[in-house]
Amino acid sequence: MAWEASERGELLLGGAMGDPLDGAMLLFQSDSPAVAESFAQRDPYVLNGLVKAWRVRPWTTVVGSGAAQPIRP
Repeated sequence: MAWEASERGELLLGGAMGDPLDGAMLLFQSDSPAVAESFAQRDPYVLNGLVKAWRVRPWTTVVGSGAAQPIRP
């Protein structure tokens, strides 16, 4: 499921956060939070109870070649 979302250009990066290994982060690119929310609702980890809670938060990127709202001094 994750690789398919990546191939569609929706999921840019994903993986576990470590030391301590207590969470994961997935970075989506979309005009709407619905893409990430739909992914989470269908995620096998969520559906099978391995992931107990998740949230979708916007991230306003301002630096880098892919920044949504580049700000340069």
